[in-house]
Parts: sequence; structure tokens; C-alpha cells
Amino acid sequence: MWKRIALLWTLVRGDARQLWFALRHPAAPGWLKLGTAMIALYLISPIDLIPDALPLIGVVDDLVLVPMAIRWLLKRLPADIARAAAERRTR
Repeated sequence: MWKRIALLWTLVRGDARQLWFALRHPAAPGWLKLGTAMIALYLISPIDLIPDALPLIGVVDDLVLVPMAIRWLLKRLPADIARAAAERRTR
């Protein structure tokens, strides 16, 4: 189980970095900024799909939905921005 969590953390960290670099790209589209702001708002918002008061299950929705949303945004990036962000991430 801990190996899976470590792998998930590595993937999320890499995707979050790529999203950060894509946001800082001069040609970043407005929808990318809005989508990232919505993800951040979901993380800090007290309103969740599944309340955090439920042990384990309440946290799992954040651990699943946020990486999925980040990956969804990254898949919709224009090719030149995605390539530039991927190159910056690997440095």
C-alpha cells in the first residue's frame, strides 16, 4: 500500500510541476488558469463531495479527484505549451 501511495505522490508531484510551468508560460490560455484556480479552491474549500469527517473515505476523494483534474487539464494543453512545460519539468 505504501508503495502505491509513494508512486501516486511522485506522479502528482510531477503533474503539479508541469501544470505550474504551463501556467507560467506566456501563451497559457485563460481556461488553464481558471481550471487551476478551481482545483485550488476545491482543495481549500470546506465543501467536499464526500465530507472529510468520514474517516479515510473523506480524504480519499481529495486524493483521487485532484490528481484526475490536474491530469485532465494537462491533456488539454496546446502542444507547444505541453512540450515546453514537460521540458522544464525534467530539468
